Amino acid sequence: MTVQPFVVGVGQTPYGRMRERSFESIGQEAVLKALKDAGVERAQVDEIFCGSALTGRSMGQRVVRDLGMTGVPITNVENACSSGSTALREACTAIAAGRAQTVLVLGIDQLTRLGGGTIPQVETDLDPNLGMVMPAVYAMRARRYLSERGATSEHLARVAVKAHEAGRLNPYAQYRNEITVEEVLASRMVADPLTLLMCCPTGDGAAAAVVTTQARARELGRQPIRVAATALQSGVYKTGYRDMVQSELTMRTAKIAYESAGIGPEDVDLAEIHDAFAIAELVYYEALGLCESGGGPALLDSGATRIGGSKCVNPSGGLLCRGHPVGATGIAQVCEAVWQLRGEAGARQVRGARVALTHCTGGGVAGLDHGSCAVNLLVA
Repeated sequence: MTVQPFVVGVGQTPYGRMRERSFESIGQEAVLKALKDAGVERAQVDEIFCGSALTGRSMGQRVVRDLGMTGVPITNVENACSSGSTALREACTAIAAGRAQTVLVLGIDQLTRLGGGTIPQVETDLDPNLGMVMPAVYAMRARRYLSERGATSEHLARVAVKAHEAGRLNPYAQYRNEITVEEVLASRMVADPLTLLMCCPTGDGAAAAVVTTQARARELGRQPIRVAATALQSGVYKTGYRDMVQSELTMRTAKIAYESAGIGPEDVDLAEIHDAFAIAELVYYEALGLCESGGGPALLDSGATRIGGSKCVNPSGGLLCRGHPVGATGIAQVCEAVWQLRGEAGARQVRGARVALTHCTGGGVAGLDHGSCAVNLLVA
């Protein structure tokens, strides 16, 4: 019988610009917090997975070396914005296969050391070399979505406002200020119709989680959160027409996760989704089954996705407000999900939360919807 994985400890750094700190110290802060939360000693960790997209090689080894956590299998995972979530998937696989009893998962990146401008692109990839960098891709998606769904730029602005309403309650968030629809619309245009406040910030940070077996979780005396499903898929290559309004990749990945867990979208109490740009949240409402096709604007208008609503989305503030240190994001979402399911989220607590969904997409690859998509379902 397959062993089910449980998260017994999480920890993360605040997110923001930390150029003065070393990469190693940022990661170590998250690791030590997660181990303390789990009640696990460093020597009890059997295996380590580190998700990092942009900062360098052998990052897992560099972070844990000075913590004395060497001599165990360490796997470094790069899968663009899905790097952290992919590392979690590999950790769950190690538990399910019986290869390890206690696994540490780390997600980390330090984008401020890359300098300004867009994230470095692969020189041989056609789309970015023709100007299709991420803001441009999502701007095209936004234009098409607004046209087909009858939505307006105010809907995009309200997504950002909602993110800041939640983020101001999150002590780890990069932005902790409230904003208005008018301020969002008046902020600098990045790629029409996306203004600056509709785009996630760059920054630094790390998040970590301890994954173990149910038996080990009971020994530790911690409230275990079951990873009911972890699904990972890649985009399908197409040379012809691309539907910019639907995310086939997210729909396909979510379907696999729901079927694996025996859970439907109607069971989800809260979701942490990949809102790298405001339009993404509306698109992913539909792709994840949180509303019917075409129902994204109406779901936002209903208030259901705000804290206190029936289908809370991004109570952490999401990528737009909490921040997006790429490799850390997938595990940051898991941290929020675990705190919510344990009833430890403070002022942003989703009442009665029993099922949480986390969702990341990653990688701009010519011809693909996205390079990767990860969907996790966690159950209290």
